[in-house]
Amino acid sequence: MATILLLSGPNLNLLGDRETAIYGTATLEECVEMARTQALSQGNELEHFQSNHEGDLVEAVHGARNRCIAIVINAGALTHSSFALADALAAYDGVKVELHLSNPSSREQWRQRSVIAPYVTGTVAGFGPAGYRLAVEAVLECTAKK
Repeated sequence: MATILLLSGPNLNLLGDRETAIYGTATLEECVEMARTQALSQGNELEHFQSNHEGDLVEAVHGARNRCIAIVINAGALTHSSFALADALAAYDGVKVELHLSNPSSREQWRQRSVIAPYVTGTVAGFGPAGYRLAVEAVLECTAKK
């Protein structure tokens, strides 16, 4: 059974309560369960880690090296500012999917730039909670080709 690492960045622990007009009412646990169900349907394990601290997420990426077949990351606001997270992702050789519940391209200008985008395989954005399932589907498609 291969492992997919799902990382959730700052404030994602507040999903379901925080800015529901933008992010919806699904909780992080519900989003993770959608991703886990998709991973399990193809015989893979999903490991989830959430932190409001940049360094914890960097360490999680480091820990995935030579252990996980892929990383799905919703880095939250760190998407737009964390060069440390970008560097960690650059050092990871597996499939990497950047995930956003909303569509950052249609939001405030500061959200429209992703410093991690150059280091990921692809991005899933704007599909709300379904994006978690779609991101895992993308991982499975990419890893099936290898």
